[in-house]
Amino acid sequence: MSRAGKIARRSFLIGSAAILGGVAFGWWRYATPHGNPLETALPQGAATLTPYVLIDATGVTIIAPRAEMGQGIHSTLAALVAEEMDLAWDQVRVIHGPASPAYFNAALLEEGVPFAPTDNSWMAETLRGAMHIPAKFLGFQLTGGSSSVPDAYEKMRLAGATARAALVGAASQRLGVAESALRTESGAVIAPDGTRLPYTELAVAAAAVALPREPTLKPRADWKLLGTSLPRTDMLAKSTGTALFSADLRLPGMLFATARTNPGLGGAMNSFDATAAEAMPGVQRIVPLPGGVAVVATNSWLAFQAADAITFDWAPAPYAATSDAMAADLAATFTPDRQDGRPRDDGDVDAALTGDLFSAEYTVPYLAHAAMEPLAAAALVKDGRLQIWTGNQLPTQVIAVGADLTGLPPESVSVETLMMGGAFGRRAEMDFIAQAIRIAMAMEGSPVLLSWTREEDMTHDAYRPMAMARVRGKVDGGRIEALDLQLAAPSVIASQMGRLGFSVPGPDATITQAGWEQPYRFANYRVTGYRVPPGVPVGSWRSVGASQNAFFQESAIDELAHLAGADPLAFRLDQIDHDPSRKVLEAVAEMSGWGSPLPADRARGLAFCLSFGVPVAEVIEVAQTDGGIRMTGAWAAVDVGVALDPLNIEAQVQGGMVYGLSAAIRGEITFDGGVAQQANFWDYEPLRLPQVPAITVRVLENANKIRGIGEPGTPPAAPALANAIFALTGQRIRALPMGKSISFA
Repeated sequence: MSRAGKIARRSFLIGSAAILGGVAFGWWRYATPHGNPLETALPQGAATLTPYVLIDATGVTIIAPRAEMGQGIHSTLAALVAEEMDLAWDQVRVIHGPASPAYFNAALLEEGVPFAPTDNSWMAETLRGAMHIPAKFLGFQLTGGSSSVPDAYEKMRLAGATARAALVGAASQRLGVAESALRTESGAVIAPDGTRLPYTELAVAAAAVALPREPTLKPRADWKLLGTSLPRTDMLAKSTGTALFSADLRLPGMLFATARTNPGLGGAMNSFDATAAEAMPGVQRIVPLPGGVAVVATNSWLAFQAADAITFDWAPAPYAATSDAMAADLAATFTPDRQDGRPRDDGDVDAALTGDLFSAEYTVPYLAHAAMEPLAAAALVKDGRLQIWTGNQLPTQVIAVGADLTGLPPESVSVETLMMGGAFGRRAEMDFIAQAIRIAMAMEGSPVLLSWTREEDMTHDAYRPMAMARVRGKVDGGRIEALDLQLAAPSVIASQMGRLGFSVPGPDATITQAGWEQPYRFANYRVTGYRVPPGVPVGSWRSVGASQNAFFQESAIDELAHLAGADPLAFRLDQIDHDPSRKVLEAVAEMSGWGSPLPADRARGLAFCLSFGVPVAEVIEVAQTDGGIRMTGAWAAVDVGVALDPLNIEAQVQGGMVYGLSAAIRGEITFDGGVAQQANFWDYEPLRLPQVPAITVRVLENANKIRGIGEPGTPPAAPALANAIFALTGQRIRALPMGKSISFA
């Protein structure tokens, strides 16, 4: 086989970024592909044509390198391969891939370049392409940041096209027919005389076929699966209760555990008394953990009960004890020595901000991830190997943590990534997985399933940061003459990456995320980030910094529109020059009937945000009732560039809006004595079904590149609701959650 064929088979195309890599890092190093992780344990008669396609006697299995956590990514990624392989949808099987740097995520790093998503200049595109080099070296197999689809869009279609080319080549050799005379359909190669060779019969021979370096991709006009709304591949299993989540796992001889650690996050455990717990039937062992202990028992309920029977003496938390003290620290951060970055500084803001000015301060609280499935992980240490089973967003890091804790070589550590009942960034953390590994080390030879209680989950989160904005602005002639947006928050990057063992220099882009890169064109426009000193652990929460910054900026822009005496929609359209962004605003206005008359007890609010490269506009309609304010309608227009599965995109936007509205109305984590006060859904309550309005979504395709949609539906929800409440009542809400100042039905 030619060298080019080997490269195409094992890693597909190197891409134009490799040319840069040849200068900066040495061509040989970057161009050498990661190995195909499927080649190490193939059963007899099976063949792997790429790291994404495995064929055996039973059919074709597509490897999804990203985690399924309810967002439907396994179905969408499988469709990318199946389309190019000409598989029928009912022939598709999909599994999560093994932990391997071969599945590195480059699209996530592209988001970190210091260019707005609307900047398609040569310099911006070159730097985005260059991000594939450090991404390959890091080898992070990460699910998050709405990056799965853009990262996979070409990779996995090329995987399917590569596999199809190999299968056609094998059929050509067997039949003695030119490849150009063969066609593929429903998982088979078909000859001119009608002879049909299923892929399963050709797989082994195909593994030896030399391949073209650049397989041809189907034009969009020929797509049969992509661009349509497909049934989810996991729908049947989830509907029948047969889908395997971490807490469902059962292995021979399995023991069950739960953990209790200092609720003052990062604080030590001075002492504990487990006398009563150790005497309870079924309790096997009390295992020390950093900052706490685990209880191992014969079932999870016994472990929970025994953990409740332990008394602890906790050391104080290593941060401010109360929410009020934390808020004071936050407000004190707007000083030159705490400035973290100024990614936008157009015109001369200071000179323009004279005379009659607008100023306001906005705040948001800490928020928990609160996924429906509490955290759980299973582990087994036996015969010099560590096996881990868990829902997680970063399996390559799970391997690293396992190797570090056990002292085993990485090749002796394996992880099976299971389905997740939500994650929203929380399952990129390693804390619960590290606990499971430590417990398995103490119980060597027996598999142990660690399950956190809901209370442990809620009070030991890596929270969405408490954050604040100070905004000054000036309107002149019906337009914003100057806007000064100052944003303060703890560093998500420093906190989260620090827990993973990495130090990231430079400003934290999440502090100003979805602030500076908005497509507004104000003559004088400045965005400054201020880094709050480390305190409560913080992490990536759905849409990360955009979740708070959209509320800050879009609330302020709505206030400025009111001061200008302008319609909020026209005000925005007049000052945005990005065509896809204008079109989502126009679409949501048409969908919602913006500007049409409403009864006196109803009003609508509008908000816009461009996050993760996706422009999103949302409208919320509210009504005044005897029981309080009720949401009576919701509309969203989004532009993902290429809509691979419209119905799944719609579901993601709806879910993102509900997530954002729940947080906006009720979401708040407060601290007293250094301990989170909210512990379960009765005091951290999401919206109930009767409170959620009908949500209508329109998906547009005007953007110049494909984007993901898991994150972008969330940011505009809170400001759209706040702006609607102002339109109805005249009351401006500048602090979340809204339920503290507004009565909702």
